[in-house]
Amino acid sequence: MRTLILLLTFVLLSVNNAFAAVGCDLSDPDRDVKRLFPESTGYKTEYVTIEERGGQELAGQIEAKLGEALDSFYETLDVPYAFYRVLKGKEVVGYVHGVNQKGQYGGMQLILATDLHGKILEFYYQKISSPEAKQFRDKNFTRNFTGLTLEDFLALTIPKGSQGVEIQDPSENSQKDFLATLRGVKKNLILLDEFVLGNNSSSVLQEGGNNNADN
Repeated sequence: MRTLILLLTFVLLSVNNAFAAVGCDLSDPDRDVKRLFPESTGYKTEYVTIEERGGQELAGQIEAKLGEALDSFYETLDVPYAFYRVLKGKEVVGYVHGVNQKGQYGGMQLILATDLHGKILEFYYQKISSPEAKQFRDKNFTRNFTGLTLEDFLALTIPKGSQGVEIQDPSENSQKDFLATLRGVKKNLILLDEFVLGNNSSSVLQEGGNNNADN
């Protein structure tokens, strides 16, 4: 019996670790990209991990900007982050990218559409388990992120807030989900800056990846 319990424990831990290393892809990229960028003619999907771009040293830089350590379970160095480069013809017109974030009631998936300079054009929850999910998904809340950039969030100290980011918690009893949202959006912008926008010499996206672009 003891051997069986140990075996089951090992299997459950293996499953949890496998789930933890999963990135945040769009549920329906064709539909989602077109909704976010109606003028688009296609997109290119690329996957990047912290491990392949700089390992522990890069993780330390990300943590310094984030203001706290990466989660040792959900934010390991081998998590693949998906970036969708949105195309109009052969021209890149924006980016769509998401992250998984541990919330109060379970995992959240936070999706950003940004312009070429990292300014948020739209933010939405692809997944949220909060009993107050309706309040969080409400446009009156999510539109508060439109126009914000990484610079705004670097001035943000969670949970104290900042002068740069004036966003009110839309919930009554889910403050941890609100704070997790702010952290996740900030992390999302940091990763975009590191991997796509050329914050350092190792951050230029490699050629290749999956294409869904019209010729």
